[in-house]
Formats: sequence, C-alpha cells, structure tokens
Amino acid sequence: MPDKKRTAVLDWEDLRYFVALARCGTLSATARGLRVNHATVARRVTSLETRLGCTLFDRRADGYALTAEGKAVVDAGHLMDEAALSILNRLDAGTDLSGLVRLTAGRVLAERFLIPRLGPFRERYPAIDLEVIGGSRVVSLARREADVALRFGSPKDSELIARRVAGITFGLYAAPAYRDKLKAGDTPAFVGFDQESDFIAEAAWLSRRFSDSRFSFRTGSQTTQAAAARAGYGIALLPRFVAAGDQGLVQVLPGERLPARDLWLLVRRDLTKVPRVRALTDYLAEVFRRERKLLAGG
Repeated sequence: MPDKKRTAVLDWEDLRYFVALARCGTLSATARGLRVNHATVARRVTSLETRLGCTLFDRRADGYALTAEGKAVVDAGHLMDEAALSILNRLDAGTDLSGLVRLTAGRVLAERFLIPRLGPFRERYPAIDLEVIGGSRVVSLARREADVALRFGSPKDSELIARRVAGITFGLYAAPAYRDKLKAGDTPAFVGFDQESDFIAEAAWLSRRFSDSRFSFRTGSQTTQAAAARAGYGIALLPRFVAAGDQGLVQVLPGERLPARDLWLLVRRDLTKVPRVRALTDYLAEVFRRERKLLAGG
C-alpha cells in the first residue's frame, strides 16, 4: 500500500503561499505581496509541511531559508505557479473594454502627474476600473501583482514589453524666503531622503554631492519633501514637474549639474493582447507624449 502521507491531496493555496515565501524570504514581505496577514502565511506553510511530512524552511531571525527538502519542492511549485498564471492570462484575453487594470508607479509620479490626467481615460472607457499602486516597493508584473508599470531605468526582463515614454529632469528648489537667505550668505541646508529610501538614485546623488552639508529634514516622499522645502526647511531635489507652477518653490543653485531619469512603460508580453490593458498603455503613452516638455523641464 502506498504511504497515505504521500497520496494525500495537496491544497494548491498552501503551495502558492510556500512559493511566495520562498521568493520573498520573510513573512511580512510575503504577506504584503499577497495582501494577507503574516499569520495566514505561516499557517499555510505549516499546513504544507504537515502534508508533506518534512520541514521546508529553516526559521531564522533574519527570515526563512529553504531546507534541502524545500529546495526540491520549490522548483515544482514554480512550474505549477506559472501554469496557473498562464491559465489566468489566457482567460483575461477577452474582447471587452471592461474590468480591472492595476498600474504601479512611484508615488510622486502617481499623485502629482498621473491621477490629475486620468479623467479623460475614465470618460473614454467608463467600464474599465483602475487600481493605482504607488510607493517605492517593487511590485512584480510577473507575479500578477500589477498589470502595467511605470519605472525608471531600462528593464532587463525579456518577458516584458518596454517602451521609453519620458525623460524626467530635476531641479533644486526652496521657498522664496529661503532663497533670499542664501543670497544673503546663509549656509544651505537640505531636505533629503530617509534611510529606508537610500536605494533611490536621487537619494544617492544628494548624499554624494552634498555629503558635508546638513540635512534638516528627511522623508521618503518627494511630495512631503516639496512641502518641507515650501515651509522653509531647506533645499529639495525635486522632479521639475512637481515644482512647475508652484509659487511656493523657486529654483536655487542653478550651476549644479543635476540628475535625469528615463521613464519606461512596462507590460507583460502576454497581456499586450488584453484590450483593457492595451487601452491603458496606449493612453499613458499619449499622455507622456503630450507632456514631454513639462517632464523634461522645458
């Protein structure tokens, strides 16, 4: 008789949670990605270990590491996960311009540029629902955490269709009264990024260029940085489109050689045929083409 433990029916949800934890490495990151609480992730993984009769992870202080048994299981789990995603993508490829499309973009780009320009899209496609995921966390298109992404830097994933849609330029900005203090000889202070945002290219540029300067205010949000500069805390490095038309911000230190970033529109290759996704990507490309001078600081 075969071992009952080996013939027991697997719960596919348990396997999905296991693959996600193997990829993310911690309960908290996995829970955020799956939009559940960390106790659910732990319970699902424990359930799978019980069914298989082996330990799949070493529980460590810094996260979860696959055991030898876990490594043997994870490859098969990835294949099953990919097969499920392929089926979902195939079901998506209808002809209706309706349903949900999820777009991920940096928070300042979403809040200060995109959302005010999405009204005509809703009028043109009233049956398409939008979910905009803003923030610095990397959201995976491959794992269907989003359908469309706007990201800085040229992508390296061959499964993604990438289109360069804009060049984003930056400026150093302060309140008009703060500019007057600089002209009077005051030592400049800066508004910078917090420690959790040190991976952002603009944060690295500021730290490198003004390493000996005081940073009087720090935050991971460029919208909040603009508010701090407007309130007189110091000089902020901001995308020019954020400061455009803002009477509370003026450009300072004009001789500085400032960074610039290329913005890319990304979508999974198999989603390009989904009408609602194609409608959004075409609309976004149209918006960026129309606003290229604003984004480039022209």
